[in-house]
Amino acid sequence: MRRKRPALVLTFASTAQAIAAEALFTKSGLPGRMIPVPAQVAAGCGLAWKAEPEDKQALLDALAQTGYAYEACAVVEMFA
Repeated sequence: MRRKRPALVLTFASTAQAIAAEALFTKSGLPGRMIPVPAQVAAGCGLAWKAEPEDKQALLDALAQTGYAYEACAVVEMFA
């Protein structure tokens, strides 16, 4: 039986922001992957970056250093 676990979800206002963040995170070797926005979170473009909650600061620091924007950051219960 699968169990829900906390997951960090970063959402973006536009697809361009989501794709730029994905490229940044991938190039930087940061953990996570792009997913459709979960139902528990409202977001503008429908794409979100999913990672472990403990990766939050590294991801936000990378965005801040490059000036890339994100819409929201939340921890939600999701199936792994």
